[in-house]
Amino acid sequence: MNDGAAPSLYGPTFADPEVARCFDDRATLQGLLDFEAALARAEVQAGIIPAAAAAPIAAAAEASAFDIAALGEAAVAAGNIAIPMVKQLTGSVAARDPEAARYVHWGATSQDAIDTGAVLQMRAALALLEADLRTLVRGLSELAQRHRATPMIARTWLQHALPTTFGLKAAGWLSATARAKRRLAERGRGACVLQFGGAAGTLASLGERGLDVAQALAADLKLELPGLPWHSERDRVADLAAALGILAGTLGKIARDISLLMQTETGEAFEPAAPGRGGSSTLPHKRNPVACAVALSAAIRAPQLVATILAAMPQEHERGLGGWHAEWQVMPELFCIVSGSLRAMRETIAGLEIDSERMRVNIDTTRGLVFAEAVVMKLGEKIGRLPAHELVEAASRRALREGRTLRDVLAGDAEVSAHLAADQLDLLFVPERYLGMADTFVSRAITEAAT
Repeated sequence: MNDGAAPSLYGPTFADPEVARCFDDRATLQGLLDFEAALARAEVQAGIIPAAAAAPIAAAAEASAFDIAALGEAAVAAGNIAIPMVKQLTGSVAARDPEAARYVHWGATSQDAIDTGAVLQMRAALALLEADLRTLVRGLSELAQRHRATPMIARTWLQHALPTTFGLKAAGWLSATARAKRRLAERGRGACVLQFGGAAGTLASLGERGLDVAQALAADLKLELPGLPWHSERDRVADLAAALGILAGTLGKIARDISLLMQTETGEAFEPAAPGRGGSSTLPHKRNPVACAVALSAAIRAPQLVATILAAMPQEHERGLGGWHAEWQVMPELFCIVSGSLRAMRETIAGLEIDSERMRVNIDTTRGLVFAEAVVMKLGEKIGRLPAHELVEAASRRALREGRTLRDVLAGDAEVSAHLAADQLDLLFVPERYLGMADTFVSRAITEAAT
């Protein structure tokens, strides 16, 4: 990520700026420095280093005082950013208190600082994502409730299938998003744990006080203390990456549906309108689904990023070579593109425009063919399901061939008339009478999302 001083040309489109700031260069460095300051305080508490050493170390642990570009250049030869950071920090502390400088990074290893710093960044980003998810879940609940009785056509394999309600469609989005919200919270808690094991995961450099320091360090940073260091066990990181990937796919599903509903030939739902939003450089009439494009882009990119994290899991012995390094840029990128997708869908759902009249018109596009199943089920009670299916299938082909409504073709069929009166037949072509458990499912989704 960049250092925040020179904004990316595409960054504002694809990432929420607050989440992006959690992973810029300054935040990355500050995460490492926060670890170093907390480590000194923990070691004072455990009686490992002199009490006077903590304050000078903490005072020097400010990213704004560091030359970030120089650190980046030094990391090329060092192999990671922590090594030159510790050198710069030690020099800065020495300028204040030479004695305190002796205890910078005492008993820790580079990966302790880098992993814990990354955890602090992810924790901050997760709080932002979870807040946006709460807003999105609330918006979807309201949308499902508001349109629970709004009939529309359900589409399977992109073809008209049966009547449904827009409320049920929104309830489907809601249910999946609520699960994604719970999953992310759980996986986030699992991943946000302290990394502290020293050179080989034994804390041997701290003797018998290693666990005391670890406990104090975890408490200082408000992180859970895991059972043991996890330098080369990356399942927690992979678990969180997978949850982010699933969230990207869930948001992409919502975006795919909305973009299809926005098609000119469909025209049933639209992203919020605003000056300059969704326009074209050449076609003044266009209203493009720009927020959906952001979410779909994230859904396309996220699986490859998650795959990188999964591929990096088989790390060598007590410290990985290359696999660990692959995480450094991938996890921030994954967080950022998911944040952009979430922002786009949160804003879209909050202002989604619904054309319920067009939904009703579109139900009738096939001249009643979408009620064929309803007729089969009713007629099947009299003559059996298969004979009824064959009869209605033939009538459907005739309706298409002759450009007539299915209701009219069936009304002229003697066998149908023998079993169904005209008023009974009419009722089978009323969308609201063939919605099954749609309303119940909406209620279930809203209730489950609230828990």
